[in-house]
Amino acid sequence: MIDRKRIFQVDAFTDRPFKGNPAGVMVVDEVMSANDMQSIALEMNLSETAFIIPNGDDFIIRFFTPTTEVSLCGHASLASAHILYEIGIIERDSAINFKAKGGDLVIRKDNDWIVMDFPKYPLYKIDIPSYFEKIVGFKPVETYSSVDEWIVAVAAIESDVVNAKPFYESMIKHGLGNLMITAESKSFNADFIVRCFAPVSGINEDPVTGSAHCALTPLWSQKLGKLELDSYQCSKRTGNLKVKLIDDRVEIKGKAITIFEANLDIF
Repeated sequence: MIDRKRIFQVDAFTDRPFKGNPAGVMVVDEVMSANDMQSIALEMNLSETAFIIPNGDDFIIRFFTPTTEVSLCGHASLASAHILYEIGIIERDSAINFKAKGGDLVIRKDNDWIVMDFPKYPLYKIDIPSYFEKIVGFKPVETYSSVDEWIVAVAAIESDVVNAKPFYESMIKHGLGNLMITAESKSFNADFIVRCFAPVSGINEDPVTGSAHCALTPLWSQKLGKLELDSYQCSKRTGNLKVKLIDDRVEIKGKAITIFEANLDIF
């Protein structure tokens, strides 16, 4: 029987505590109201908190930032799968089927790695916004739009990505409230690097963003002529991902570690 009070915090896309991207995870045995989910996510104050609802052989999964619900979240999906395997709800040799608003996800174990199957996101080349350099700190060589109003900006050199110090309020005002900045990697042990900002959702900089790789994987696969790539998210906490383009799907691999579990007294 599922303990509806238990909530976990997991660091995703890392095997070291206090690195990667922390996510809240809660497994519930009935549909909790969206208002309650939002309140718990605000209390957790993490970039995302995931709520998992058993649904026959599958699981419904919903993701909330401190301020809003989002359709898909890679690191919270990874954290959720990690918990289902760790507490024994799912056997290690069995796959997990998540049904999210942003699409169906199939997740499985591969030794110490968790492998997630995500949809590939479309990319549409757009003109470089004239105000981009003033707001973000560098002029990209090209920009794209993708799903959920994400903008992808490709930098000429990786130092542009590493050293960027964007103005978050200006990003929201000028349509850059969901922004990925990325460059080919020359100095890190990766094929490309990335940083992700989502101030419009209450997340100034996301430590590690799995779902961003639904767009970044096809982009860098085409640029580098490779189907399998290593990504390094150079946020303050950092994160490592292995990605693979398979037709219209993106396979994302990462590790995770549980930091703590707690009981909620309000239920």
